Amino acid sequence: MKPHFTFHIAHLVMPLMLAACGGGDAPSASGSPPVAIVTAPAAFATNLVGNLTFSASAIDDVGVTGIEIQLDGKRVGSVGVTSPHQVSVDSNAYAPGQHVVRARATDAGGKVSEWDTVTVQFGGSRSVPAWFNRNPTWITGLNAATAFAQTPDGRLLVAEQDGALRVVKNATLLTTPMLEVKVNSQGERGLLGVAAHPNFAGNGYVYVHYTSTENTIHNRVSRFTVTGDVASIEEELIDLPTLVATNHNGGAIHFGTDGKLYVAVGDNAAPSNSQNLNSPLGKMLRFNDDGSIPNDNPFCTTNGNLACAVWAYGLRNPFTFAVNPDTGRIYINDVGQNTWEEINLGIPGANYGWPESEGPDNVNESFTGPLFTYKHSAASPAGSGPGGFFVGFSVAGGTFYPDAGPFPANYRNSYYFADFIGRFVGRFDYSNNAAYAFATVEDRPVDLLAGIDGALYVLTRAGITRISAQ
Repeated sequence: MKPHFTFHIAHLVMPLMLAACGGGDAPSASGSPPVAIVTAPAAFATNLVGNLTFSASAIDDVGVTGIEIQLDGKRVGSVGVTSPHQVSVDSNAYAPGQHVVRARATDAGGKVSEWDTVTVQFGGSRSVPAWFNRNPTWITGLNAATAFAQTPDGRLLVAEQDGALRVVKNATLLTTPMLEVKVNSQGERGLLGVAAHPNFAGNGYVYVHYTSTENTIHNRVSRFTVTGDVASIEEELIDLPTLVATNHNGGAIHFGTDGKLYVAVGDNAAPSNSQNLNSPLGKMLRFNDDGSIPNDNPFCTTNGNLACAVWAYGLRNPFTFAVNPDTGRIYINDVGQNTWEEINLGIPGANYGWPESEGPDNVNESFTGPLFTYKHSAASPAGSGPGGFFVGFSVAGGTFYPDAGPFPANYRNSYYFADFIGRFVGRFDYSNNAAYAFATVEDRPVDLLAGIDGALYVLTRAGITRISAQ
């Protein structure tokens, strides 16, 4: 299967047609829909700053009645009735980085053209769009944070790599951890994931994924019962195989809308693990809330065998993933090796191709290609190819922002993702298969969360940045 998402490699140009019809109404095939052409800015234009003029022309056989220009999926200016149509945009109101301009036309017969799209790069130094506030010091004082979750009463539970689960309550980091587990924190090991049970309000269950030192060094998922801000005795639910390498542990855990616990596990730096269905490494695993294995997992042949927990495979290092609470859709962020970072659609039984495939490279009919992928280095020309102007080295953090919330309407129904090295937050517009720059952060991000208060929270190694609508 080919990747679901690509940017335009080349921009549609029709100078001869425009010249023939004066930009407007020379005949074409009877009953054909109109054709729209973005004439400014140019595809892959870089470092656009200040007040910009976007323009589009259209041709049609019965007459163009409207031309609409959008920026990042939202209309700018009014719909034009003459060709060419122009609108003005102040780039200073947007975060620097990738943006997408597109245009479409409507004719007198009610037919609508395909979108004509160009990908461009804005310059400037703004950290978030003008319609947002960013508080980079909302929470400080964390020690090598790795993941976080939120309880229904609004508390944030923050995992620190050395084994402490911290509590943020009423915008304050509590001094006493909720719990502490003994971990091996060498390399990418340690306390790696945390999740609250869907019925946390009733049962107080909190789950953690960490590198245990008991008997052998291996990753474990345990359950604790919380009373107040303190957790009780540990219930050990899942023990994964002994670790060899110190990296590629994955780590994230979340409950799906099906009530099952999903666990992201890396290949432990042995790529062959990812394609081996007898190994839980390099996989997305799926369990019942008590650690038992559901009998409807796609590869289960022997009940009770840990390999039965495999839900999807062919992953390298899925450090983070997210569940859309409205639809149940799962996006898996897989950290790449030499070239590509991936955001994958979670599908039961899917094979994402690692190590034979990375990003859009070597994707064949037996693999599920990424929804969105970006490169470790700029393309030539910059902005062309998959990922456009996004360049980073470690996709680390993702969350779905719902349709209901205080963000402006065009910033909702989006998947926000972060890059650990690039220190940026991007927005994947899954309705339009496009990605846009959204924010920058001052420390290295490791996780994202759409809070119940409608803010976007960015967990970094040392604190939490809060981004809210104005």
